[in-house]
Amino acid sequence: MLTRVRTNTNTSQSLFDKAKRSIPGGVNSPVRAFKAVGGDPLFIQSADGAFVTDVDGNRYLELINSWGPMILGHGHQKVAEAVSKAVSHSLSFGAPTAIEITMAELITSMVPSIEKVRMVNSGTEATMSAIRVARGYTGKDKFIKFEGCYHGHGDAFLIAAGSGAITMGEPDSPGVTEGTAKDTLLAPYNNLDYVSDLLYKNKGEVAAIIVEPVAGNMGCVLPKEGFLEGLRKLCDEHGTLLVFDEVMTGFRLSKGGAQELLNVLPDLTTLGKIIGGGLPVGAYGGKTEIMDYVSPQGPVYQAGTLSGNPIAMAAGFATLTELNERPAVYETINKSANALVAGIKENLESLGLPYTMNQIGSMFSLFFTDQQVVDFETAKQCDTQLFGKYFRAMLDTGVYLAPSQFETLFVSEAIGQSEIDLFLEANLNALKSI
Repeated sequence: MLTRVRTNTNTSQSLFDKAKRSIPGGVNSPVRAFKAVGGDPLFIQSADGAFVTDVDGNRYLELINSWGPMILGHGHQKVAEAVSKAVSHSLSFGAPTAIEITMAELITSMVPSIEKVRMVNSGTEATMSAIRVARGYTGKDKFIKFEGCYHGHGDAFLIAAGSGAITMGEPDSPGVTEGTAKDTLLAPYNNLDYVSDLLYKNKGEVAAIIVEPVAGNMGCVLPKEGFLEGLRKLCDEHGTLLVFDEVMTGFRLSKGGAQELLNVLPDLTTLGKIIGGGLPVGAYGGKTEIMDYVSPQGPVYQAGTLSGNPIAMAAGFATLTELNERPAVYETINKSANALVAGIKENLESLGLPYTMNQIGSMFSLFFTDQQVVDFETAKQCDTQLFGKYFRAMLDTGVYLAPSQFETLFVSEAIGQSEIDLFLEANLNALKSI
């Protein structure tokens, strides 16, 4: 039986105290602060395969995967070799490189709706740019987003944003002006009638609808049957562009992302996470006629000093090549996720705990609620205090989960049967303790 495996976290605690003197809140991304689950954050020193090791020498099985990118596992040999080779030529040039073309060609061959693609440095840059292009292309100002969907920290998106915002208890952010917010129209996820009503009330004014085809920032929330197809139809009827935020789902749910798996094609797609193999990178792409509105081809300006950075391109290209050439990766990670979810359900039911599990492929979330989670409102009904206890109990038995009820867990190829067995034993012990 697994018992408490952590020895101490003294070094992590010391580093966190030190970090708070020079970094806001002691972290460079809010959810890392563990405020939603209690306790202090761990400082990670290394990772290999399905495990991370903190600065105190504690080793954890983890299902965060750097919030999604490490689909092949930490320290994958081919990715590491590609980065090492690229580093030998220097870290950055600020000029075109051949690998940018190779990367663009690979992306356009894998993602069904993308004919041209522009590299940026983060998912936030990708979504900001996609909305700007949509506005420039259509000549309209407003756009629709969904409550609980997080599209990065651009001003226009920080309205009922989910994920880190709700985790911190601040669904809206000071600093976002009324002028910016007025062009953002909100709709409940999975509610087509509400979207239709918004479009008619703002007829001729909506440039785009942006949506996570599978929401991952209020926990994993799946689209209802017909929801994405309905958005596609409404966009066509109103001359509005459909934007899929596939920063999380891109290359995760299939080689062509959620749009390939669910067979609904957007006009524009934003990408991140897996596309960089663990390094900071993002991209947005779509139909040629739309992407040709981007400078220097067209009038919509967007630029970035480090866009197409050769090191990030090398890591991303190595990762995407593996996924493209070895489609069995998806069968492997989906099978592992199925086993984990089935085992967690069995443990929960044996103890009579209320729960809902949402899963698609290698993404899943456990919600401590007895009602189905289909949108932001139902996600907020979860017992976050119970989740905090569960998170800490799992950590104590050597499993590192995302430190928020409103995040998604990810399975990597490095998760095998021994890791599944380890996780489920820890899971049962943790659930018994709460």
